[in-house]
Amino acid sequence: MNISQNLKGDVMVLNLSGKIMGGPDHDKFQSEIKTLISDGYVDILLDMHKVNWVNSTGLGILVSAYHTLKKNGGQLKICQVSDRIDNILNVTQLKLVFETFEKCEEALASFDQV
Repeated sequence: MNISQNLKGDVMVLNLSGKIMGGPDHDKFQSEIKTLISDGYVDILLDMHKVNWVNSTGLGILVSAYHTLKKNGGQLKICQVSDRIDNILNVTQLKLVFETFEKCEEALASFDQV
């Protein structure tokens, strides 16, 4: 998994690419989230249009980040998931946990409504 940052107002957009599989991805992602929180960014949007696979451990990484941000008064939302990953989120019922958006603009606007 590769991560790049893009600040949009008060929301940090993390552009993810590759596969989210656990192992080194877990440490890398957790460290990224903790650094962002310590820098004052607690509203995070994951742009996943370049993610082609997530396994169960990868889903755990996302859930863990979600709870970490929530405990710190923030939010984690997801945009631009592929049909394959959208299906995984549906089957695992994680669509009930994560707010997902087709377009990143819609997701960014939703942060302002809170």
